[in-house]
Amino acid sequence: MNRTYSIAGGIALAVIAVLIYSSAFTVNMMQQAIVLQFGSPQGGVISKPGLYWKLPYIQNVVFIDKRLLSLEAPAEEVTTSDQKRLVVDAFARFKIVDALKFYQTVRDPRLTEQRLQPTFASALRNTLGDNSLETLVRGDRSGLMKKILKTFNETSSDLGIVIIDVRIKRADLPVANSQAIYRRMQTEREREAAVIRARGQEEAQRLRSRADRDVTVLLADAERDGQIARGQGDATRAKIFANAFNQDPEFFAFYRSMQAYKASLSGDTTTMVISPDSEFFRYLNSENGGARR
Repeated sequence: MNRTYSIAGGIALAVIAVLIYSSAFTVNMMQQAIVLQFGSPQGGVISKPGLYWKLPYIQNVVFIDKRLLSLEAPAEEVTTSDQKRLVVDAFARFKIVDALKFYQTVRDPRLTEQRLQPTFASALRNTLGDNSLETLVRGDRSGLMKKILKTFNETSSDLGIVIIDVRIKRADLPVANSQAIYRRMQTEREREAAVIRARGQEEAQRLRSRADRDVTVLLADAERDGQIARGQGDATRAKIFANAFNQDPEFFAFYRSMQAYKASLSGDTTTMVISPDSEFFRYLNSENGGARR
């Protein structure tokens, strides 16, 4: 009998423990909770951290994040006001400020991104479509972010959330446009390189022509100065010879004949056919060296 009571008591304790475990739930500081009974919210939103109770098996709890959440938008192709196509990659930061409205509209927190991404993409297209490419790339980009933020907030306010910030991570041209622009840039660079090479060749030809002209002028001046120097040397030599001849004509004639002998009789193969009585041998045939008395 005692054993039966013990078993019954153990079962009762187990049932009570299960009921307590099924009835208690905790809310941490990063969460807010909504108690549902057959899918219908009961009471208000629990946002204060602590231990709470619910009816086991009849009520269940949905936890909703209180933190700042991130939304990544897929790469979206937009057309700017000047008909330029861009692939835009953006992200947003949002916060759930009305947990009850959020649950009533979204139902499942795991579907948040699925609900918000189309709205985010629409805000991007509408805002960027009203502005030019130059505004997006080099203009008031922060102003564009504020416009997107405002539009996104207006279209998502019925979900119980507020958009805190919007940022564009990347804004690139489509691949086909990028290739065309790259080819155009390459052609432009090649054209500029050809112009620079042509100018360089022109300048090089001008420098070579100038150098050739300078060389010609220098050679002509050198040849002129050389001719003048040679003329002056010849004149000086003739003057010296003339002075020497006037001082002793006989010795001068003798010296010139010796120079002629040396020039004509040098070498082993020299052959001369001249009469011995020739004036050329006058100093060789004379006993006193051809000196006139």
